[in-house]
Order: sequence, then structure tokens, then C-alpha cells
Amino acid sequence: MKSETSTVLKKELLDKCKNLGISMVGFAPVERWENPPEELPQHFSNWIPRDFWPQSIYPEARTVVVIGLPVQLPIVETAPSIYYHELYETVNILLDEKAYEIANFLTQKGYPSIFLPRDGYGDIEVLLKKPLSFFSHKHAAFLAGLGSFGLNNVLLTPEYGPRVRFTSIFTTLKLEGSKISGDDLCTRCLSCAQNCPVNAIKSEHKTGNNFPPIINKIKCATRSRKLRKEYRSPCGICIKVCPVGEDRKVFNRNETSMYTRKEGFEKYHQAWEHVRRYGSMK
Repeated sequence: MKSETSTVLKKELLDKCKNLGISMVGFAPVERWENPPEELPQHFSNWIPRDFWPQSIYPEARTVVVIGLPVQLPIVETAPSIYYHELYETVNILLDEKAYEIANFLTQKGYPSIFLPRDGYGDIEVLLKKPLSFFSHKHAAFLAGLGSFGLNNVLLTPEYGPRVRFTSIFTTLKLEGSKISGDDLCTRCLSCAQNCPVNAIKSEHKTGNNFPPIINKIKCATRSRKLRKEYRSPCGICIKVCPVGEDRKVFNRNETSMYTRKEGFEKYHQAWEHVRRYGSMK
């Protein structure tokens, strides 16, 4: 079983992901955590601490397999709402289930593997005191060549912009890493900063790859706590207003001014307001 080449196993793994309906797959050798790639944006003034590296969590790990599933833009547009809340929960469950299946698949092939939960924290109250989880899937997705970071500190992808959720699998199988293109997908439109209801994203910026300081996670988590009590978390506003992503063409949402301007987009605003009236405490 272990005599199979990594090339053959990689193809089988990609076929498995396709059969599971996984939209995005990337591979990151664990060495990329120890030796950051040249494509690393300049706004990473401090790299990921060693304790958060995959080989620190699972010492046998050789490759991190990152999978992603999209969150559908027309549903995100209703955010914050019970509709987006349910979509978010559904995608998280699917990611956990699919990652579990992939880990078992690789283990059965003779390469012990483990999956990581999509959210590595118990409750929003935990994030208010300690705004970190034990592993960052978005950084893993970056190192697996799936996208670049945006101003709001989420990963932007060519296919879905920031409207995609990720999780990871640690495997003892050594695989060639996916190419990191180095392309910066963020347009610096500042829409995420301008529309953030708690001003958690700095709007001041410089040209090039020099991003402002990291977002205010406490402000963001505090809003999430409020929305959770109203059964309409997460916030989702910076996710929906981002202009990046081919999904905008798919859903005919190329005009992002529709979120702040009602004229000409009345039918959309009526639909969003209808959804927000029901299913939550707001």
C-alpha cells in the first residue's frame, strides 16, 4: 500500500474530493510554515508562531490538505439574518464531515491522517478573552495556493472572493505543494472598511502590499456575540460587499453599489428586508 507513488495517491485524493463535491483543494507542505514563501505579503510583519504550525500540533504531519466550500452570495446578501446563520452552520458541518472522510481515506491508504474542526473554539465568549484558535485555516489556505489576504484579514479567492469557508487535514503523506501565485486579489476599494458597522477595519492604507494593522478582533467578536443572542450571527457584511470573485458574475451581482443604494435595486432590498424580519430576535 505504501509503495504507491505520491502522484497516484494525489490523483486518487483529488478524485475523492471531486466525488465529495469539494469546490477547492490545495496542498501545503509543512515546511512552508517554517520557511515562509517569497510571495508572502508585506503586511505579515510577524509570521505564524511555531506553536501554531501543523507539525507542532501533529508532529507526524508532512502535508496539510486544505479544502474549501463556497457560501452562496444571494444568501450572504441577507446578512445578518437567520438565513445566513443557517448557511454558515451548514457549510461548517459539511466541511467537518468531508475533512473527516478524507482523513480516514488517507489513513486507510497507509498514511495516518487527522482532520481539524472548522472552528477551533468553544464559544464567542472564548474569543473575547482569547481571540485565537489553535490553528489558522485561512493561513493554511494561503500556503496551499488558494488565494490572498484582503483588507478585512480574510482570504480572497478568484472563484468566490471571501465567500468561502476552509478546513484542513494533516497527513503523513508527503505531497508536492500547490503553487502560490503571489497575485494580490484585493482591489483596495475599502468597501469592507467603510461598511463595517463597528469600525473594526482600518480604512487608512498605503499603496502596494502595505496593509494597515490587523482588524480589531475584539470589536468584531463583540458584534458577533450580540448577533448570536439575536440568532442572526455571523455578521457577514464585509464578506458580501467585497467585489472580488467570479461568483458575482454567476449570480449577476457585478454592481456592488446595490448594497448601499436602493434606487434601481428596490426588489433586492425588499427581499433582504423580508428575510431579516423573521427567524431572529431583531
